[in-house]
Amino acid sequence: MHVAIYARVSTNNAQNPEVQQRELREYCQRRGWDIAQEYVDVGVSGTKERRPELDRLLKDARHRFFDAVVVWRFDRFARSVSHLLRALEDFRSLGIEFISLSEQVDTSTPTGKMVFTVLGAVAELERSLIVERVRAGLRNARAKGKRLGRPPLVAQPEVISQMRSQGASWRVIGKAIGVSPATALCTAARARKGRLGNPNNLPMVSDSN
Repeated sequence: MHVAIYARVSTNNAQNPEVQQRELREYCQRRGWDIAQEYVDVGVSGTKERRPELDRLLKDARHRFFDAVVVWRFDRFARSVSHLLRALEDFRSLGIEFISLSEQVDTSTPTGKMVFTVLGAVAELERSLIVERVRAGLRNARAKGKRLGRPPLVAQPEVISQMRSQGASWRVIGKAIGVSPATALCTAARARKGRLGNPNNLPMVSDSN
């Protein structure tokens, strides 16, 4: 079987990726696997989902350059459970196995497949908890009388009237004061209604007018 090994260290000088690479090479040798390629990110934080060598590994995986990916530990490869799960789902769709040496997880075995299922359930639980926390926060804010959503835009009738008298279109006026053309028109109409008492004397909105 042809495999790819992936290693990562967060700093350039304090850590040496060779420690991970050596153990991964020895493991592959014991299993009788051929190492097709080694991917090593040095000085790259694990909080970053996009990494040069990891991106290259994922690209090569789509071309089926190897049959399995071997890592030293989960946190060397993925930044979160959801990130790990997405990668494992991609590998599974491509027919590529995933092995983590420290956790002794191999998705080609029944136990490894069970771990994959558990990870999926954990990720789903994580998403559900986040959604519920957001909903609880919204309910609490409403109960306290807080107004939710974007703050209302305050149109400026005097500015609208001045720009309109200078021949500006509703689109130009709306863009200038940060509202839609329709809002600018309605503001002008309300101001005119207040001055003239004529609710039917409404201007027509168009791109050119």
